[in-house]
Amino acid sequence: MKKNSHRPITRVKNPEPKVEDPDWVIWAAWADRITFEEIKKKTGYKESDVIKIMRKSLKPSSFRLWRKRVHEKSIKHRKKFEYSRKQISSKFRKSDYL
Repeated sequence: MKKNSHRPITRVKNPEPKVEDPDWVIWAAWADRITFEEIKKKTGYKESDVIKIMRKSLKPSSFRLWRKRVHEKSIKHRKKFEYSRKQISSKFRKSDYL
């Protein structure tokens, strides 16, 4: 078979599913940089809906791991993420490095 383009095919271990695919919600919930607000904007599912989907589709031990990860990380909620960024940036001043 002949290639259509000269660009090499990049294979990703876990490629991002399409937003219409039900697996996208699970993929996005596991991703650290995708907040619940973004999931709601793209799919319409609230945080509680995402939790129900994850509870239904994951094994109990995997669900507990995910819940612990989401609870401990401040990244999944935009307000907590922005607050933690402000705290980090307030600890470091430009004058400290110059």
